[in-house]
Amino acid sequence: MKIVILDGYVENPGDLSWEELGKLGELTVYDRTAPEDVIGRIGDAPIVITNKTVITRAVLDACPQVKYVGVLATGYNVVDIAAAKERGIIVTNVPAYSTQAVAQFTMALLLEICHHVGRHSDAVHAGKWSACQDFAFWDYPLIELAGKTIGIVGYGRIGQATAKAAQALGMKVLAYSRHGQGEPYVPLDELYARSDVVSLHCPLTSENAGMIDKAAIGKMKDGVILLNTARGGLVNENDLREALISGKVYAAAADVVSTEPIRADSPLLGLDNMIITPHIAWACYETRQRLMDIAVDNVRQFLGGTPVNNVAV
Repeated sequence: MKIVILDGYVENPGDLSWEELGKLGELTVYDRTAPEDVIGRIGDAPIVITNKTVITRAVLDACPQVKYVGVLATGYNVVDIAAAKERGIIVTNVPAYSTQAVAQFTMALLLEICHHVGRHSDAVHAGKWSACQDFAFWDYPLIELAGKTIGIVGYGRIGQATAKAAQALGMKVLAYSRHGQGEPYVPLDELYARSDVVSLHCPLTSENAGMIDKAAIGKMKDGVILLNTARGGLVNENDLREALISGKVYAAAADVVSTEPIRADSPLLGLDNMIITPHIAWACYETRQRLMDIAVDNVRQFLGGTPVNNVAV
């Protein structure tokens, strides 16, 4: 049985192995696939694996042999689910593989804002400590997190893991979720008003796109810190830029932006109080290995007639 991976490079740039997947069928791996090449590369393969390569209705129309689409991610908006369901195609995702890594990365972003570890290390290597008359120096304000409040928007597995890490540093936790009740849940406006740090961990939907806009930021504390390791589309980037320049937002850090790779004219570029990393919170070696293991097992279960993690239901 033919198996085609359309864009395997980001998941496996060479430090992992597709060997286990190759045991399940005749495997072809492409590092990347341009939109115009998708149909030709799928051909008559019944099993297609994608990460960010889009599988449209037109692709499925042109490739009637497709029986299974495996997404190398938790989000599966790259696949036309309605078209897949109409054709009885199984579509699987990989849930919960990156929980600890993303929570860890969220705290790394926050700690960088609080301590500017990288910039202070650069200053030492540049000779500033050697030239200093005192035993210590710092170029940026340093922030202690104990006693401060973090508001977590989206309290699923990653949000809860982030809360646990924040509590270990002595922070108080507030949470917002559409269906959350009891502690630590509060209404969203209350979370904005009480939080020293607001951290986004919710999926992007048509209802919450651009939710962090001028109005939402206006409800937050002066000098709030904003973190986004969820989806770039949650943030109105022009409004965030204005808030960073004015000081309403003390600093922000994002591992995701509205268009990826980031556009050269992104409003978030060029700001000293804006940290941007290139969508790598999920990319630890151990995390990617876990993703691969689950993705392979998804295919194995499909071939055995007992599909799991099927989102086309």
